[in-house]
Amino acid sequence: MLRPAPRGRRQRGRAREAAAGYALLAPSLVGVLGFLLAPVVIVLVLSLFDWKLLATPEFVGLANYQKLFADSDVWHSLLVTLYYVAICVPGTTILSLLLALLVDRKLRGMKYFRALLVIPWMATPVALGLVWSWIFDPGRGALNQFLGVFGIDGPAWLSSPVLAMPSVAAVHIWQFAGYNMLFFLAGLQNIPASLREASSLDGASPVAHFFTITLPLLRPTMLFVLITNVIGSFQAFDTIFVMTEGGPGDSTEVTTYLIYEEAFKKFDFGYASTISVLLFAVVLVATITQFVYFERRTTYEVSG
Repeated sequence: MLRPAPRGRRQRGRAREAAAGYALLAPSLVGVLGFLLAPVVIVLVLSLFDWKLLATPEFVGLANYQKLFADSDVWHSLLVTLYYVAICVPGTTILSLLLALLVDRKLRGMKYFRALLVIPWMATPVALGLVWSWIFDPGRGALNQFLGVFGIDGPAWLSSPVLAMPSVAAVHIWQFAGYNMLFFLAGLQNIPASLREASSLDGASPVAHFFTITLPLLRPTMLFVLITNVIGSFQAFDTIFVMTEGGPGDSTEVTTYLIYEEAFKKFDFGYASTISVLLFAVVLVATITQFVYFERRTTYEVSG
């Protein structure tokens, strides 16, 4: 008859297992602490100081926050950011879902087509911004040259206060649609084929099948795509910096660009940190809202 190991030996075994587990987690934990939590704490602390980079930081308490609530430029930039998010998130989500439905077919060469759609995401935003700035150029740009073939006089896309933001947002959608397509494609391929067969036997049309079966089962994927899109859109900077520099006027001056101006043009790192805290709070609220909305509307698994 086997006897249980002594209590002390069991405790030492658990301790060794725990130590091994923490050792495996250490690299990721260091990354999270060093590149996620530490910067957040530093920004929160800096928001309480008046720091002009070369001068000694001076503690001012909540003075930066008082300035923030009275600063019309901050709230204007936040509205511009919300406008940008309102274009990018639905556009990217819908286009990536349509692409996933298109490539979710067992056709010859389809894997190469999928890879082609992901290539824009692999390019650097600065390079994409330069290329698209040339495409949108009113005189020599490829877009207006193409429109000219049909006798259409193309506008100055990036110089128009009305068209500049949709133009920049279109670049964002084009860049990230293929990347998000991969997540929707994985979600589609995780749906049991038996459900599609049962739906066909019941006489459901493809449209009815999509809205009653496919879309509800894609909600976990939809939640992930929406959250990452919202966070990414709020943090957009590179493409806007290259293509418009916040112009014309302040029509594309998103909050991240305003933070850049405060920090690296005016060298007011304390106030820039305060605006960053505001942006962080907005993104946090948006993320929590999405989690709460999807919590009771999501089916996470289906028996095959």
